[in-house]
Amino acid sequence: MRARLAQLSAAVREAAARRGAAPVGDLTRVLDMLDHDYAGSAAPATDDRFALVAQRFGLTAEPAALLLAAVGPSLDGTIAHAYDLLVGRPLHGQVTTALALELSGLSSAVAESARHLHPAGPLRRGGLLELSGDEGWLHRRLVVPDRVRAFLAGDDVADDVVLAVAVDAMPYAGHGADELARAIESGQRLVWVQSPSGAAGVPLAVAAFTTAGLDCLVVDARLAAPSALAETLLAAVREAGLRGMGLVVAGAEAVVAPSGSTLARIMTGSLVPVIAVGAVSWPAHRLAETPLTVLAPHVQGTDRAVLWTAALGSEPGPSITALRLTPDEILATTRYAERLAQARDQPVSDELLRSAARTLAAGSAAMPSVGQLGSSAPPRVSSFAELVLPPRVEAELTRLVSWVEHREEILARGTLHTKGGKGSGLAALFTGSPGTGKTLAAHVVADELGLELMQIDLSTIVDKFIGETEKNLERVFRDAESRNVVLFFDEADSLFGSRSAVQDAHDRYANQEVSYLLQRMEHFDGITLLATNLRGNLDPAFVRRIHFIVHFPDPDEETRRRLWHEHLAQAGETDPADPVDVDALAAAIELSGGDIRNIVLAAAYDAAAAGRPVGHRLVVEAATREHLKLGRRMPELR
Repeated sequence: MRARLAQLSAAVREAAARRGAAPVGDLTRVLDMLDHDYAGSAAPATDDRFALVAQRFGLTAEPAALLLAAVGPSLDGTIAHAYDLLVGRPLHGQVTTALALELSGLSSAVAESARHLHPAGPLRRGGLLELSGDEGWLHRRLVVPDRVRAFLAGDDVADDVVLAVAVDAMPYAGHGADELARAIESGQRLVWVQSPSGAAGVPLAVAAFTTAGLDCLVVDARLAAPSALAETLLAAVREAGLRGMGLVVAGAEAVVAPSGSTLARIMTGSLVPVIAVGAVSWPAHRLAETPLTVLAPHVQGTDRAVLWTAALGSEPGPSITALRLTPDEILATTRYAERLAQARDQPVSDELLRSAARTLAAGSAAMPSVGQLGSSAPPRVSSFAELVLPPRVEAELTRLVSWVEHREEILARGTLHTKGGKGSGLAALFTGSPGTGKTLAAHVVADELGLELMQIDLSTIVDKFIGETEKNLERVFRDAESRNVVLFFDEADSLFGSRSAVQDAHDRYANQEVSYLLQRMEHFDGITLLATNLRGNLDPAFVRRIHFIVHFPDPDEETRRRLWHEHLAQAGETDPADPVDVDALAAAIELSGGDIRNIVLAAAYDAAAAGRPVGHRLVVEAATREHLKLGRRMPELR
């Protein structure tokens, strides 16, 4: 800026000469100081930041001269003092419109001079200058924002308001990236990317700028206070312009809201290319011209492996590439896993990545509609070691997990899985009596896959009003497809029951609900687990759409023995003076694993109340009460 300030000091001397025969007194001394300070700086440097700003914001010679006149006092106190002496009163480091026009060699009586300071001109539209005060136009102050002054002085740190909404993003050159890049290269200033939940809108925009040869600044409008959104957006546009970047605005739904006309005009009037990413389509009536709109794709399986490798710096295991995450979620998961690894003093592993994915998914606010219809399982780590099941059942569950982990590989090989327009999802049905471990198995499958389990609350799904049940289910399926969850329907026979002969209108609409479910299940792209106590009540056409049917049998004596040992070990210390006879309990008490857990839990509470460890007598007493609760007779123990 030295060369530019030298030009400005010469303009001040010329203005002083025009106002009198020659500068006198303090003004002469100040001008001499400027001449001394900027001696030898007459030619602008090739790397001059002022020249970069003029180029990036499209400033011709006159607006550039106005900006220089306005910013000079905030860069050099001597110039500010010269301004005060020139006008005969303190300006406090600012410049009036009249003085700026005079220093720029422009006449205030010419309309063209006023147009340079019009809100639609590049100086004010780009946020480089602001006019303050309510005096006459010539006496208003030209104010250069602090960020512009700092950039010209060599500072590359963005405003706090921009830093608060700036986010990192990975590029994803999916379908539509080339079209976006061509739009940017052709000079289009605003492009709209419609990005439904789970789609890769922001990464697609970043890839488009990369293809067009531009770096980009990515901001998330959802992180800004609604009352400050316009200010934030203006600051982001200006920051991108100062750095010579494009701008990606995530969460841009606000610009198409009824109150978003101002925000839409900010982006369409931007001097830098803007790609706005919103979850909704752009309404044609929002602006005079509808911007180019591109629908963001979901990430393909083969691309997801590449993105994981780029984020981690190494190739992850198949259980990680099977996670159906967007590029943004992959980056966030990787960084959280790295923080987790530092805290635990261990390297980043697939287990840590799955744990990070569970934590981020559980804390996500992107599923409001599902959150009203179901509940997320609390963060926990379940494994097959927690399941006490016959080997055949455990083998089927392990096989189910393996299918999910290799699903993307099968989809990449051909179209067999999706033949006939079917979805790429996998569905498993767990059948068996109550308490045999179906719900715990659903938790284990989800945790083995590193996914969140979304258990659907059937009481909020089924609606007495015609058509509402289907709408609720559509919300569940749509959100589950785009999110990183395992969908779990307990007591599924109440939703997926057999169709019956039509006797009245109620039967007809009930059959329509089942028919809708059958079609929607067939086109679902996620992972669905269903549990039922009454397999015979399920519609046969529904069973045909299930990839796995796993029956959880009532435990035999050996399985019951393992269950007693497992639950007693989790209850803490047992009484050595009254040892629990596990063999006798397993042989005589023919109950499910859930019932055995209830017995041990009741005995543990009774032991705690008595101030002693769990003993055989307390277990037998708890077992007797459990049988009474179930309406059964307590058997004789040998």
